[in-house]
Amino acid sequence: MADTFCVTITHCRTDGDKATLGFVVANAALGSEKDTMIFLSTDGVYCAVKGEAEKIDEGAPFAPLKELINKFVGAGGKIYVCTPCLKKRGLSEADLIEGATPAGGAVLVEWLSNGSPCVAY
Repeated sequence: MADTFCVTITHCRTDGDKATLGFVVANAALGSEKDTMIFLSTDGVYCAVKGEAEKIDEGAPFAPLKELINKFVGAGGKIYVCTPCLKKRGLSEADLIEGATPAGGAVLVEWLSNGSPCVAY
Protein backbone atom coordinates (compact mmCIF):
# COMPACT_ATOMS: atom_id res chain seq x y z
CA MET A 1 0.00 0.00 0.00
CA ALA A 2 1.31 3.46 -0.93
CA ASP A 3 2.39 5.85 1.81
CA THR A 4 1.33 8.84 -0.29
CA PHE A 5 -1.96 10.18 -1.61
CA CYS A 6 -2.88 12.87 -4.12
CA VAL A 7 -6.03 14.91 -4.64
CA THR A 8 -6.39 17.10 -7.71
CA ILE A 9 -9.00 19.86 -7.56
CA THR A 10 -10.14 21.73 -10.66
CA HIS A 11 -13.07 23.60 -9.14
CA CYS A 12 -13.60 26.35 -6.59
CA ARG A 13 -15.68 29.28 -7.79
CA THR A 14 -17.44 27.06 -10.36
CA ASP A 15 -18.33 24.28 -7.91
CA GLY A 16 -17.70 24.80 -4.21
CA ASP A 17 -19.04 21.32 -3.46
CA LYS A 18 -16.21 19.67 -5.42
CA ALA A 19 -13.58 21.90 -3.81
CA THR A 20 -14.96 21.12 -0.36
CA LEU A 21 -15.10 17.38 -0.96
CA GLY A 22 -11.55 17.38 -2.32
CA PHE A 23 -10.26 18.87 0.92
CA VAL A 24 -12.43 16.51 3.01
CA VAL A 25 -10.80 13.52 1.26
CA ALA A 26 -7.33 15.04 1.54
CA ASN A 27 -7.81 15.53 5.29
CA ALA A 28 -9.00 11.92 5.58
CA ALA A 29 -5.82 10.78 3.81
CA LEU A 30 -3.70 12.76 6.27
CA GLY A 31 -5.69 11.21 9.10
CA SER A 32 -4.78 7.81 7.65
CA GLU A 33 -1.11 8.80 7.94
CA LYS A 34 -0.57 9.29 4.20
CA ASP A 35 1.86 11.92 2.97
CA THR A 36 -0.76 13.94 1.10
CA MET A 37 -0.57 16.44 -1.73
CA ILE A 38 -3.28 18.58 -3.29
CA PHE A 39 -2.71 19.87 -6.81
CA LEU A 40 -4.93 22.81 -7.76
CA SER A 41 -5.47 23.59 -11.42
CA THR A 42 -7.88 25.52 -13.68
CA ASP A 43 -10.62 27.08 -11.50
CA GLY A 44 -9.29 25.10 -8.52
CA VAL A 45 -6.43 27.57 -8.09
CA TYR A 46 -8.89 29.90 -6.36
CA CYS A 47 -8.93 27.54 -3.36
CA ALA A 48 -5.46 28.92 -2.56
CA VAL A 49 -6.08 32.59 -3.42
CA LYS A 50 -6.33 34.86 -0.39
CA GLY A 51 -9.96 35.64 0.48
CA GLU A 52 -11.55 33.12 -1.90
CA ALA A 53 -11.99 30.06 0.36
CA GLU A 54 -13.93 32.18 2.85
CA LYS A 55 -16.67 32.50 0.21
CA ILE A 56 -17.29 28.72 0.08
CA ASP A 57 -19.49 27.06 2.70
CA GLU A 58 -21.56 24.13 1.46
CA GLY A 59 -23.25 23.68 4.84
CA ALA A 60 -23.79 20.58 6.96
CA PRO A 61 -22.36 18.06 7.13
CA PHE A 62 -19.30 19.84 5.68
CA ALA A 63 -17.09 22.39 7.39
CA PRO A 64 -16.48 25.65 5.51
CA LEU A 65 -13.72 25.38 2.90
CA LYS A 66 -11.40 27.78 4.77
CA GLU A 67 -11.53 25.53 7.88
CA LEU A 68 -10.77 22.43 5.79
CA ILE A 69 -7.80 24.16 4.16
CA ASN A 70 -6.44 25.37 7.50
CA LYS A 71 -6.77 21.87 8.95
CA PHE A 72 -4.97 20.36 5.95
CA VAL A 73 -2.06 22.81 5.99
CA GLY A 74 -1.82 22.66 9.79
CA ALA A 75 -1.49 18.87 9.68
CA GLY A 76 1.38 19.05 7.19
CA GLY A 77 -0.47 18.61 3.90
CA LYS A 78 1.12 20.04 0.77
CA ILE A 79 -0.76 22.35 -1.59
CA TYR A 80 0.68 22.93 -5.06
CA VAL A 81 -0.92 25.43 -7.42
CA CYS A 82 -0.55 25.16 -11.20
CA THR A 83 1.73 28.02 -12.24
CA PRO A 84 0.38 28.36 -15.81
CA CYS A 85 -3.19 28.33 -14.43
CA LEU A 86 -2.27 31.20 -12.08
CA LYS A 87 -0.71 33.19 -14.91
CA LYS A 88 -3.76 32.67 -17.13
CA ARG A 89 -5.90 34.25 -14.39
CA GLY A 90 -3.51 37.17 -13.76
CA LEU A 91 -2.47 35.77 -10.38
CA SER A 92 0.95 35.26 -8.80
CA GLU A 93 2.56 33.70 -5.75
CA ALA A 94 1.83 36.91 -3.82
CA ASP A 95 -1.90 36.18 -4.17
CA LEU A 96 -1.65 32.77 -2.48
CA ILE A 97 -2.39 31.77 1.08
CA GLU A 98 0.39 30.61 3.37
CA GLY A 99 1.15 26.95 2.71
CA ALA A 100 0.39 27.05 -1.03
CA THR A 101 3.25 26.76 -3.52
CA PRO A 102 3.16 27.50 -7.25
CA ALA A 103 4.33 24.49 -9.26
CA GLY A 104 4.31 23.11 -12.75
CA GLY A 105 2.86 19.81 -13.82
CA ALA A 106 6.21 18.10 -13.28
CA VAL A 107 5.57 18.13 -9.51
CA LEU A 108 2.34 16.20 -10.03
CA VAL A 109 3.94 13.78 -12.50
CA GLU A 110 6.82 13.06 -10.10
CA TRP A 111 4.44 12.48 -7.16
CA LEU A 112 2.26 10.10 -9.18
CA SER A 113 5.17 8.28 -10.83
CA ASN A 114 6.26 7.09 -7.40
CA GLY A 115 3.04 5.07 -7.14
CA SER A 116 0.72 7.48 -5.37
CA PRO A 117 -3.01 6.91 -5.81
CA CYS A 118 -4.91 10.00 -6.88
CA VAL A 119 -8.52 11.18 -6.96
CA ALA A 120 -9.85 14.22 -8.79
CA TYR A 121 -12.59 16.74 -8.02
